[in-house]
Amino acid sequence: MFYFVGQFNRELAVGAHSLQVRCIYHRNNMTEATIQMTDPQMALPLFGARDQHLRRLRDKFKVSITHRNGQIKVNGEDEVDVANATDAIEQLSEIVRRRGNLTPALFDETIARVTGEAMPKARTASIETLAFGKEIRPRTPGQANYVESVRKKDLVFSIGPAGSGKTYLAVAMAVEALKNQQVRKIVLVRPAVEAGESLGFLPGDLQAKINPYLRPLLDAIHEMIGYDQAVALMERDVIEVCPLAYMRGRTLNESFIILDEAQNTTISQMKMFLTRMGRGSKIVVSGDPTQVDLPHKMQSGLLDAVSRLKTITGVAIARLTAKDIVRHRLVTDIVNAYDHPEKSSGRSNSDRTNKRTEKES
Repeated sequence: MFYFVGQFNRELAVGAHSLQVRCIYHRNNMTEATIQMTDPQMALPLFGARDQHLRRLRDKFKVSITHRNGQIKVNGEDEVDVANATDAIEQLSEIVRRRGNLTPALFDETIARVTGEAMPKARTASIETLAFGKEIRPRTPGQANYVESVRKKDLVFSIGPAGSGKTYLAVAMAVEALKNQQVRKIVLVRPAVEAGESLGFLPGDLQAKINPYLRPLLDAIHEMIGYDQAVALMERDVIEVCPLAYMRGRTLNESFIILDEAQNTTISQMKMFLTRMGRGSKIVVSGDPTQVDLPHKMQSGLLDAVSRLKTITGVAIARLTAKDIVRHRLVTDIVNAYDHPEKSSGRSNSDRTNKRTEKES
């Protein structure tokens, strides 16, 4: 933190870049600080999507901040506020230069460090993936609890409706664990059960045959790592995709193992899968009990396992609901219509809200 009266210039060296700061104390009780940005590409990650970081800086320090022609100007009545805002911008710029992006957690830490205030109540940390600038963060309290459970427990069951982030967040956590060298391998597993219709014989080798069943997991991997890097990691067996039937007899050490569509496992299959866990490994089992494609009267291994294992230390059960759905807004209404048909009248919640608003007006 620095204080100033009148006018001064200083040069702040930041790696290969240089931020030249010139602060002027005006006679009309207004203070102005000018920061020269030599790298214009830093502006977008520094200010955030839709200037969200810029708006927070303005609100926090009660200053106006403008950016034109590579210059950031900070104006305010209180010279301490202007100094703090300028200091914060410099520190945030250094983070952007080193990391290439700026996470909400790092933003909060920087502001707290500049002001000397206590850190705000901890939020669930973002999930770091290998893709440049890719940040994944839980979007609902239910998802936040799910992510925290995966961080703290070695076996997590995630139960919830379609679109609630069960698979996507599990894959993100697996990529983060691989990036941080907490595991040596990611194993993606799914039962080869068709959704109510027979696809018949599928041509090709094993990979080609199981690819349709594992497509959702592969799509998430490609988004978070990038296609070329994902292919390279698969060729080196760092990422493995495997049908559930081929898991018998294996022991997976130092691996992050994801079983998707677990509602379509039998009780014996679930027992077989869970006992593959080796030392240093973590397992996430996800599924939607309302979408079971097993033969009639065959009990799902997912709910059976949750009932048997829920009291064991080191096991967590994350239950997601329709409130955690983050797909198209209609998905929530569709799920509710199928799960609670007696409450559905053919109109979405948003339609009913609009009707009520029209009557009131």
